[in-house]
Amino acid sequence: MTRKEFMATEVQKLMSDLKYVRNIAIVAHVDHGKTTLSDSLVARAGLMSKELAGEQRVMDFDEIEQKRGITIKAAYISLGFSYLGQDHMINLIDTPGHVDFGGHVTRAMRAVDGVILVVDCVEGVMPQTETVLRQALKERSRPVVFINKVDRLINELQLDSKQMQERLLKIITKINKLITQFAPPEFKDKWQIDVAGGNVAFGSAFNKWAISAASMKRLNITFNDLYTYCKEGKHAELSEKAPLDEVILEMSIQQLPNPAEAQKYRIDSLWHGEHETDIYKNMISCDPNAKLTGVVFGVAMDPHAGEVAICRLFAGTAKKGVELKQISKQTSGKIQQVSINMGPDRINIEDVPAGNIVAIVGLHDLYVGETLCEVEIEPFDQIKHYSQPVVTKSIEAKNPKDLVKLIDVLRGIAREDPTFKVELNMDTGEHLIFGMGDLHLEIIETKIVNDKGILIETSPPIVVYKECISSKFGPIEGKSPNKHSKFQVIVEPLEEGLLKAMEENNIPEGKVRGKTVQELLIQYGLPRDEAKNSKMIYGNNLFIDMTKGVQYMSEVMELLMQGFEEAMRQGPLAKEKVTGVKISVVDAVIHEDPVHRGPAQIIPAIRRAIYAGMMSAGVTLLEPKQKLFVQVPQEYMSTVINNVQGKRGQMLSIEQEGEVVDLNSKVPVAEMFGFANVLRGATQGRAVWYYEYFGYEKLPRDLQDKIVREIRKRKGEQEQPPDAAFFMS
Repeated sequence: MTRKEFMATEVQKLMSDLKYVRNIAIVAHVDHGKTTLSDSLVARAGLMSKELAGEQRVMDFDEIEQKRGITIKAAYISLGFSYLGQDHMINLIDTPGHVDFGGHVTRAMRAVDGVILVVDCVEGVMPQTETVLRQALKERSRPVVFINKVDRLINELQLDSKQMQERLLKIITKINKLITQFAPPEFKDKWQIDVAGGNVAFGSAFNKWAISAASMKRLNITFNDLYTYCKEGKHAELSEKAPLDEVILEMSIQQLPNPAEAQKYRIDSLWHGEHETDIYKNMISCDPNAKLTGVVFGVAMDPHAGEVAICRLFAGTAKKGVELKQISKQTSGKIQQVSINMGPDRINIEDVPAGNIVAIVGLHDLYVGETLCEVEIEPFDQIKHYSQPVVTKSIEAKNPKDLVKLIDVLRGIAREDPTFKVELNMDTGEHLIFGMGDLHLEIIETKIVNDKGILIETSPPIVVYKECISSKFGPIEGKSPNKHSKFQVIVEPLEEGLLKAMEENNIPEGKVRGKTVQELLIQYGLPRDEAKNSKMIYGNNLFIDMTKGVQYMSEVMELLMQGFEEAMRQGPLAKEKVTGVKISVVDAVIHEDPVHRGPAQIIPAIRRAIYAGMMSAGVTLLEPKQKLFVQVPQEYMSTVINNVQGKRGQMLSIEQEGEVVDLNSKVPVAEMFGFANVLRGATQGRAVWYYEYFGYEKLPRDLQDKIVREIRKRKGEQEQPPDAAFFMS
C-alpha cells in the first residue's frame, strides 16, 4: 500500500464524524503565497518532506503550472491531521490567483464552508483579493486571514516593530470593510476579523512560520520577539517555535465551521426549494442516511474512467451502485466508482458521507453546477461567474484528419472549464474559442498541443463585442418567406435594473416557467402585465408575447422563441451577440395550414421583424473593458498615466503611500494586447500591474463604423451592414 493509499484509508475513517471535518479553500491575489502555504499543510499530513515545503509546490502538479510557476486550476486534496490528540480531516482546495482563471475560484466556493484568505503584507489588499473574498462571502463561506511575507516589511521596507503593526492593522481594516460591504446581513459583524479574536495569523509561508493571538499566548512570544527574530534572520528557529502548519491548522479548526454547522445557514442561499420537504431537512441536518443530494463543482476528464464529477455532498452517502439523476439534463446514471482526490491522484474508496467532497465516476454529459440527487428535486442555484469571455481566436487543426479529435478535445475542455466557450460556424467551418484573456487561451492551446498531440493554427486574438439598441421602436412587421404569416414586434432597451440583475445572474436564463421567475422580473422593474406574458430570457434579452386572441399562437411559440434566440445570438449590425434588448410580439397573422407555418417560415419571419426593429431603433456596439491596477514608483506615475490615456483608458483613482503610487483605470480590452511590454519598458520593469473584467460599455461613435466593417469582413459578410428595409422586403 502506498503512502497516499494508506492516507486515503485513514481519511475515510475520519469522514463520518463531521465535528472533525473542515472543507476549506485557500484564496488570494496572484503570487501572494497560496500554493506555498498548501505545501506546508500537505507536508504536515505526511505526504511530502517538510524540508521541500514551499519549494515543491505540490498542488501545482500540472506540467504547465510547474513550468510557469503559477496556479492555473483548482487542486483538491483530502488530508488527515492530528490536533491536540484528536484526528481531524481537511478537504483542501488550492485555487488560482490570476484573473484569467478566476472561474476555478468561483466554482470552489460552492464546495467549501470556509476560506483562508492569504494577503501579501507589502502589496496589501489587491483587486483579486477583493474579488475572491466577495465570491466567498456570496456563497456564505466564512473567512480567516493569513497575512504573508511579513519578513518583507523588515528586509525591503525597513520598518520598525511599531510601523509593522500599523501596516498589519491597515490591511485588517481594509478586509473588514469588504466583509461589511459583501457579507450576508446576519454575518457582517460576526465574521469581522480581529487579531485578538484568533481569526488572523501572520508570518512567512516560504520560511514556514506563523503567529496568531492563540499561538503567541501559548508560546509566550511577543510581537517584539517576532521582530527581533526576523531582523536577525533567525527564520529556522522561529519555524521550530511557531511552525506555519500548526498555527494555520489551529486557526482553521477553531475558527471555521464544520459541514453540519455550515449547512444550517448555507443551504437557504444555495437552494430555493420548499422548506417543508424531506430533502431540505436532510440537507440542513447533513444526514448521511438520506437520499444522496449534491452539486457538481468540477469536471475532470480521466483518460481511463472518462468524465469524473467532483461533488460537494449535502445529504446521503456516495457509494457504488447508487442511481443518480442529473436534474438539469434530465438524465441518470449509476455510480461506478467513488474516490477522493489526493492532489494529482484519485484514490478509490468504499463510500463518502454527506458534508464531504467526493469524485464520482459513472455519470455522463456532466456540467459544472449540475444538481445530483436520487429523486427529482428543485435544482441548486447556478454557479455564477463574475466575468465573461472577452477574447476570441479562430482555431483549426493543421492536419485535416485531426479535426474530429480537435472538436472532441475542445468540448472536453469546455466541460471542465465553463469560462471557456467553443463555437462552430457551420457555414464557414471555422472554430472559435472564447476565453477570459490572452493567457487563458494560450494555456488551452498549449494543452491541446502538448497533452493531446494535436498540431493547431490560431488567429491573433480578437475582441468579443456585443450589440444593443439605444431607443424604442415599433410596432414593425416581419413576413414569412411565403408571405402567409406576419408578426408585429416592438423592440426596446431592457429596464436598467432588470439588465443588471440578469448580468449578475440573479434571474435564471431559459424559458420563463412558474411564478418565481415572473416575480423576480417584477421585483427588478418589469411591468406586471409584461412579466406575466414573458416567454424566454436569453443572453440578457427578454422575449414577451403581448398578443391577445391570435389563432395558432401557442402552436408556433416554440419556433418564435427559437427565432428570437437566433436573432440574439447574431445581431443585425455585425453578427455579434445582442444584449439588453426586450422584444414584445404585439400582433400576428398566422396561416391556418400547419404546412405553411413550419420552422422554415416562422423562424425567418420573427427574426426579420426583430432585425428590422433593431436597425430602426439604432444599433450600437458595446466593447469589453478591463480594470487596470498599476503600482509604480512615484517618478513613473506620469509616464504610466500617459500610456493608459494613449490606449483610450480613463483614470478612476490615484492613491499614494510613501514613494509608491496606486493607479486605477479602465481600459478597452482591444487596446490591451501587447500593453504589458509597453508598460514594462516605460517603467524599466518597476511597475506591478493587474487587470480584471470591468464590463461592457458603448464603443465611441467615431470608431463604430470602422470596427463594424472589420468584423463583417472577417466573418465573410458584405462590409456595409443592411438597413431596416432589407429585412422587411
